Amino acid sequence: MRIAAIWSVVLTALLLGPALGPGFVLTYDMVWVPDLRVGLDAWGLGSALPRAVPSDAVVGILDEVVPGAWLQTGVLAGTLVGGGLGAARLVAGLSTAARLAAVTVWIWNPFVVERLVMGHWPVLVGYAVLPWLAAAAMRWARGGPGARSGALGLAALLPIGSLSASAGLASAVVVLAFGLRRSWRRDPVLLVLLVAANLPWVVSGLAHRATATSAAEGFELFALAGEGGLPPPLTALGLGGVWNSEVLPDSREGLLVWVALVALVALAALGSRSWWRATDARIRTAYLVGWGFGWGIAVLTWLAPGALGSLAAAVPGVGLLRDGSRLLGLCALLVVVLVAHGVERIVRSDLDRVPRLVLAAGLVVHPIAVLPDAAWGVAGRLAPVSYPAEYAHLRAAVGDAEGAHVVLLPFSAFRAPAWNGGRTVLDPLARYLRPDAVTNDELVVSGRTLAGEDPRAAAVARALQAPTAEARSRELAALGIGFVVVDRTAPGPAPDLAGRPIFAGPTTSALALPGPVADPPRGAWRPGVVTAWAAFGATLLGGLLGGPVVALTRRLRERPR
Repeated sequence: MRIAAIWSVVLTALLLGPALGPGFVLTYDMVWVPDLRVGLDAWGLGSALPRAVPSDAVVGILDEVVPGAWLQTGVLAGTLVGGGLGAARLVAGLSTAARLAAVTVWIWNPFVVERLVMGHWPVLVGYAVLPWLAAAAMRWARGGPGARSGALGLAALLPIGSLSASAGLASAVVVLAFGLRRSWRRDPVLLVLLVAANLPWVVSGLAHRATATSAAEGFELFALAGEGGLPPPLTALGLGGVWNSEVLPDSREGLLVWVALVALVALAALGSRSWWRATDARIRTAYLVGWGFGWGIAVLTWLAPGALGSLAAAVPGVGLLRDGSRLLGLCALLVVVLVAHGVERIVRSDLDRVPRLVLAAGLVVHPIAVLPDAAWGVAGRLAPVSYPAEYAHLRAAVGDAEGAHVVLLPFSAFRAPAWNGGRTVLDPLARYLRPDAVTNDELVVSGRTLAGEDPRAAAVARALQAPTAEARSRELAALGIGFVVVDRTAPGPAPDLAGRPIFAGPTTSALALPGPVADPPRGAWRPGVVTAWAAFGATLLGGLLGGPVVALTRRLRERPR
């Protein structure tokens, strides 16, 4: 495993490149700040759907110990290295070349690259945990002495693999596929661990069930997409198909897409027979179930977006499947083991030693050759930046807002600030400031606007349409808004408001609205949310501390009296 570890580190350094340097990588949904405050939204008690639960709270707690920039770097690098090592572990019985090929395919593929640029870091953390979850679930399912270590591994890994709803769903599929046994006596333990690890977003989602339906047209706009002329189902075979064409590297829009798919399918087909013979029937089924679920959901969003959209508009929670290509990480488990077995067959062939070594080296690095512009931070797209100095002064001026919330103007979700190289990102001020921010959750995709789900954001939008500055401020204060921050560099209208100026910088300004400011609404199901977080934390701590405690107990028992 040492060579696989070194190769994972090399690939991670080559892929992230400048992202490993000082500063923050800000791209689309990935917004890290120096000190993320854990407010109501982070706990799932705000008015918006819990899209960043539990990830924001986990980051907010950890960055009290580790500076935010270092924490982000550690998470991105650790995700890639850890996932690569997990892939090598799945094929531990094969040759070095086969294990290295598995590492390359796991780290250097369209799914990883596209989700990096999209900023879906919780999805990638969940993706990195999948092979380790599969291994722990297999130990649990086999029973015997390894069952306890398997259970502790699942307890430690499941909360890490469930930092978002879609990541939690993928983790659950893997654990159930690999961990369920014919004897159901111990399976309730598995189910309890699964439920506890996902409770924060599940309970918060249930508390928001009245607003948890999604716009029907969203499934059409977020459906699996083709790349480089490949039909969407074939694109998904190669682990690509993100809906946002703006995040695609140039190599995913030309002939290399076809070359990559042919090479991947050929190696997988070559290795399928030996893998089938060498793998237990139950484990084969688990791999196939994971692949079928991930590929099937992704393709279903392309085949039947209208039907899924209608269902999501009527049934709360179905919108979780809207971006179905997020689940393609499940397919990577089967893909890497098949490719590794394909490489194994080639390196064990009757070719002379030198041609065999050259061919093995080519097979190990071929994913890089067909996706070359993923290198060095996806051709610089992941270059880190520093926040403007005025942001710190703005944060100090706004302070904790004494329970009131803040609205950011222009009232739109995304920005493309010059200091971030003009790259699109969720408004960083929503996380940079201490008070919870009410943000516009409407999405504009391909010129079409998708209605948001947060009723308070809709109320703020209506308040901003009031006829006078005094009326606008009065209506915002009635919604629990105490401060308004204006970013003059962002496109869009910023209506005048009555209030006391508390900050004026080169590009931003802030107003304190005149009172009385109503108390912000508190989330429903507070006892349930607290219980959910307690279960999440207990599961994680039990998994992390259980192993050392068990080892210490065993050692004490074995000491001679």
